[in-house]
Amino acid sequence: MSHPVLALLALLALSPGLLAASHGGWTEQSPRDEIRPVFSHNGDTLIISHDAREGLDGWYQQTFAVQGGDFMKFSATRMTTGVTNPRHSGLARIVWTDAKGKNVVSATPGATAEPEHPIDGSFDAQGRSIVAGIYQVPPKATQATIELHLQHAPKGRVEWSDVTFEKSSAPASRKVRLATVQYIPTGKSPRQNCEEYAPMIVEAAKQKADLIVLGETVPYVRTKLAPAECAEPIPGPTTEYFGGIAKANGIHIALSLYERDGHLVYNTAVLLSSEGKLLGKYRKVCLPHGEVEKGVAPGADYPVFDTKFGKVGLMICYDGFYPEVARALTANGAEVIAWPVWGCDPLLARARACENRVYVVSSTFTDPKNEWMISAVIDPAGKVLAQAKESGSIVVSEADLSKPLVGPYNLGDFHDIVQRHRPGASK
Repeated sequence: MSHPVLALLALLALSPGLLAASHGGWTEQSPRDEIRPVFSHNGDTLIISHDAREGLDGWYQQTFAVQGGDFMKFSATRMTTGVTNPRHSGLARIVWTDAKGKNVVSATPGATAEPEHPIDGSFDAQGRSIVAGIYQVPPKATQATIELHLQHAPKGRVEWSDVTFEKSSAPASRKVRLATVQYIPTGKSPRQNCEEYAPMIVEAAKQKADLIVLGETVPYVRTKLAPAECAEPIPGPTTEYFGGIAKANGIHIALSLYERDGHLVYNTAVLLSSEGKLLGKYRKVCLPHGEVEKGVAPGADYPVFDTKFGKVGLMICYDGFYPEVARALTANGAEVIAWPVWGCDPLLARARACENRVYVVSSTFTDPKNEWMISAVIDPAGKVLAQAKESGSIVVSEADLSKPLVGPYNLGDFHDIVQRHRPGASK
């Protein structure tokens, strides 16, 4: 069986932009000898094993020549055995330095180029995952050191194989136009509540929006019905209605409604594709006492959905008061979080975006004059890009999901870093 590392070695002399390594080029590293794990190899597979002691830490590393401004693609196959938290213990890093091995500045003026942390792909039945990413070499960097780790995994073992590091083209631009609505329905009937949003959706589509976020429990608002009285199945009348509008206008739509599933009622957000299909649903996990008292049940999962433009997660109102929901959605791959929200502290809206380095699109009923929750598009730095300030108004803002937010103040690409460093279970 051939290996990419060997094939790349054969091409190295012919293609100066293509880099790879065999076992002979890797060195064994540990912060201190007393926490040094056992290193071994099986052909081109690099193996690190821990005994039963806590806190062991070691990695294989190799340094390659790079050129500032180039894009480099890293990929490696990782298989862990007996490792409780692979995303934390079995990480790879790319460290940028100059010819003397010293840190260099990043493309952000005055900031050090922080190490890159390639993220995990999906796992196969054997527990293997592809760890990969494409990165632009900092302007002053001439070297990249690849590190393949196993840390803090008593009785654990990692096998690294199929390691490649090669010059690549820049990631394709993934521009998306995100829209939100500032509107509270009249409450004359569940159906009319839905219909009142139609002109705003049409207007967003005219402005070439790819996604528009509507409010929370749209059919229920102001109707004086109990949640159980207006709850409906999903798919059902509301998703069919908005699916038709989505298809007619070529736009993705996110909103929340009360869902009935047997004897249970959930506050559920749905995502409809630009073809009018139901891409998926999320059941509100964090419930305020007002919903609990009305017999609404909490959800338990944090699904993320693939769209034409990227990965979208959903959360609802009270979820925003707690960092765990947005963090779980981001850990599951969300690049944009659509957030129907009756009311919340707008500082928390910005925090959810900033702490996870994702776009958050909120749609609220709250009057902006109340200086409470806002209908807005918020960028990964927590900056409000656009805000709807009048009832019945929409705003649209463009984002490029292919460009990570790097920095400021030496944080590096924190969207990836946080997945390696955040506490919690293995997910």
